[in-house]
Amino acid sequence: MKAGALDKGRGRALLAALVAATVLTTAAAVWLGMRLADQRAVEHRRQDVLAAARQSALNFTSLDYRHYARDSGNVLKGATGDFRKQFAAQTQELTKLVARNKSVSEGQVLEAGIVRSDEHSARVLVVADSKVTNTAVPEGQARTYRLQLDLVREHGRWLTSDVEFVG
Repeated sequence: MKAGALDKGRGRALLAALVAATVLTTAAAVWLGMRLADQRAVEHRRQDVLAAARQSALNFTSLDYRHYARDSGNVLKGATGDFRKQFAAQTQELTKLVARNKSVSEGQVLEAGIVRSDEHSARVLVVADSKVTNTAVPEGQARTYRLQLDLVREHGRWLTSDVEFVG
């Protein structure tokens, strides 16, 4: 075999190796890019779920008889489904009760953690404190709440579909 033919064969082999390496590198970069985008989407969803759950718990634990219509409206804005229906159905009676007792609850979310979530629903555990004052306890009483919130994604927003007091 002549030296020129040998050089051509090595050149073709080198070119084929470079093309294969380029294709593999490009495929790996695309795959890594897609994984990174997926991870960002999951983290963004996680942050959105936690923010919605924190706000919902804060609204639920911060109610003032002097502007109960606004405060209960805030709860309803972040609610959906049966929870929204039940809270709305009780609002008229609760308005009278908190006015009669001059109830004020100032909530504060201490911790929140996601139990499970996907693109359409989530369950979040929230620990919140509140200071409650009313005619029976004018100096105030500290309360701690452990809440389980179920959220669903509707029209681009995370809304609370159920609230349970847990252990």
